[in-house]
Amino acid sequence: QVQLVESGGGLVQAGGSLRLSCAASRNIFTINVMGWYRQAPGKQRELVATITKRGITNYADSVKDRFTISRDIVKNTVYLQMNSLKPEDTGVYYCNAQHNAQDFWGQGTQVTVSS
Repeated sequence: QVQLVESGGGLVQAGGSLRLSCAASRNIFTINVMGWYRQAPGKQRELVATITKRGITNYADSVKDRFTISRDIVKNTVYLQMNSLKPEDTGVYYCNAQHNAQDFWGQGTQVTVSS
């Protein structure tokens, strides 16, 4: 089992920045993949960025060069630094952990980007 707790969402103007945090209940070195997904109103949940336990990162094309996923092994926390935010980045952001062939999700944190 993996419990995930997100924080850091909020309201920001276009062009601004936010940093999301996801604290995991276990050593993140033992989790195969951790990542961030988002869901805009009326749309399906989509991948934003992932990081493997070896530190390999992957990004959606829409956020490349603007978002950065990173981790703090000591704090068992994964971060999503979001820069140059756009209104289309608005949505609920969910932390995900893929562990032992199961998906675990956080409760989500709202990000709203005003134009």
